[in-house]
Amino acid sequence: MATHALDSTQTAPASDNPEAVVVRFAGDSGDGMQLTGGQFTLSTALAGNDLATFPDFPAEIRAPQGTLFGVSAFQINFGSREINTAGDAPDVLVAMNPAALKTNLDAVKPGGLIIADTGEFTKRNLDKAKYDANPLEDGSLAKWDVLAFDISAQTIEAVKPFGLGNKDALRCKNMWTLGLAMWMFGRPRKPIHDWLRQKFAKAPELAEANIAALDAGHAYGETAELSGPLKQLHLDPVPTEPGLYRTITGAEAVALGLVAGAQLLELPLFFGGYPITPASAILHHLARLKEFGVTTFQAEDEIAAICSAIGASYAGQLGVTSSSGPGIALKGEAMGLAIMTELPLVIVNSQRGGPSTGLPTKTEQSDLYQAVYGRNGDAPMPVIAARSPADVFECAIEACRIAVQYMTPVMLLTDGYIANAAEPWKVPDPATFERAPVRFLEQKNAGDELLPYKRDPKGARPWIKPGTPGLMHRIGGIEKAVDTGHIDYSPGNHQAMTDARKNKVEDIEIADQDVCLGDTSGKLVVVGWGSTFGPIHQAVRRSRAKGLDVSHVHVRHIWPMPGNLGDLLRGFDNVLVPEMNTGQFKTVLRDQYLVDAQPLTKTSGQPFQIAELEAAIAKYFDDIEGNEGGEIEPNEQQLPSVKAVNP
Repeated sequence: MATHALDSTQTAPASDNPEAVVVRFAGDSGDGMQLTGGQFTLSTALAGNDLATFPDFPAEIRAPQGTLFGVSAFQINFGSREINTAGDAPDVLVAMNPAALKTNLDAVKPGGLIIADTGEFTKRNLDKAKYDANPLEDGSLAKWDVLAFDISAQTIEAVKPFGLGNKDALRCKNMWTLGLAMWMFGRPRKPIHDWLRQKFAKAPELAEANIAALDAGHAYGETAELSGPLKQLHLDPVPTEPGLYRTITGAEAVALGLVAGAQLLELPLFFGGYPITPASAILHHLARLKEFGVTTFQAEDEIAAICSAIGASYAGQLGVTSSSGPGIALKGEAMGLAIMTELPLVIVNSQRGGPSTGLPTKTEQSDLYQAVYGRNGDAPMPVIAARSPADVFECAIEACRIAVQYMTPVMLLTDGYIANAAEPWKVPDPATFERAPVRFLEQKNAGDELLPYKRDPKGARPWIKPGTPGLMHRIGGIEKAVDTGHIDYSPGNHQAMTDARKNKVEDIEIADQDVCLGDTSGKLVVVGWGSTFGPIHQAVRRSRAKGLDVSHVHVRHIWPMPGNLGDLLRGFDNVLVPEMNTGQFKTVLRDQYLVDAQPLTKTSGQPFQIAELEAAIAKYFDDIEGNEGGEIEPNEQQLPSVKAVNP
């Protein structure tokens, strides 16, 4: 839903409330926590707060009810200031059962609020969660504020007029909880009422039952005689540039960016995909955009998906495919085909934990080697990495531009966190984007001769639609002769064509690397890529506020890298590279620039916390002072949940 932001010159009333709050909804994977979080996100956006979300759900399609590995959670960080991450630790945890409490308890801030449904804390559920005693009664939650009451019974009572059985009535429990949360933070209920009536248009009695549950939760907060923990908080709208805003997930942004990129090139878009978590949502969103010249095809497997996209590009459309790491591996040979035939193609990789099936619903950045190096032969391909859900939109447009201008496949890296998370997005003015209509070759380009591999100043060969009169030519995966495109695997020709493909990619025109925060030289620079942007940015901001000489550089173009990046990095005494893998981008930086980049790695399936990075930065400066400005020992960069690997 789109909203119009307040003019940033308007001032909100002063408030003694905190500038930001982190809330986590957690329950069984059948309790509707993702839906609850999504609707709370909508109401938060309508209230004008900045926000970032982190949906976190199990890999099992339907884990046994009440078990620890079946817990689904949704975290949102929102407030009246700039928000870059989903928050380190919840201020409020809503735990719908014992397993949700046990799985998420350690993350809650000391003094934070825990809201628990006592109706689910039965002996059977306590046993499933491996509790020896009821934590709501044994004093183990003393360092938190606890509000425990029977949400299940409250929900059943609220929906009783609609004649639902207990099982169906309890399905409304998430709406009751959402109503209480909306009272706590002063959110209007009407948008949720409207959404429920639309969602259950064919079953209006279910819509009214859920609305009744929502209103009952809200009324509980309004009228209950409660002391202590439950308070109503107001967070002022964040000062924002005037404009049209909406919340957007990374998957939605990919879809919209691909469509925008194709429209700017004046090309129809063909998407060939195969379902895989967390990339499947891209196909779902593109399937709703057919009016923009989008064709979607769900193939029988990953290889068919990419080959169909290559076929579309051969036919004169913009071919796109997407997957996650395991599927990208299967697409490898076809990527080589696109490189050899020099056809435009966009490949979206929504990274997840690996190897093999790995962690299907958890986030990681461990496909960087795969993206840059992971094909047989010398097969260079541009790689772009988005840093946030909103940033994906522009990255997708950039990927489309490069693919067509340089006649090459391009890989766009997102990850599970970016794909599923949401943030506010200012809808851009289409007039600010430059159109670059594609020109297909329509006549012979060398007098009376056609040279299908004759290159333009960018190194790109012409794009020829099949069936164009007089322009029949050979295409395929076997090495082609310079200019003519005839089959030629002689040593000299292969050397020349390998060099041409390599040089074309290395010479792609991209903007110089900027410094996101801080100076262009100094004692320490933290270099990131992809979804680590938010925690790095906040950690560097906090560290600079303490007087530490640290800067933040975030790289969008992974391959080729910006031309000034090497000189920029050499302007710093130390380079720290946090990434959610075992040090892949660190290796690329060392290889390309011979800089002594030091890794800070995490492969838990969870994003970095700001506090983890802030502690790592502080440790660097402690070591600098201890060594009187000497070298820092990489083995000293050790944190409880963040591992530094040896160089």
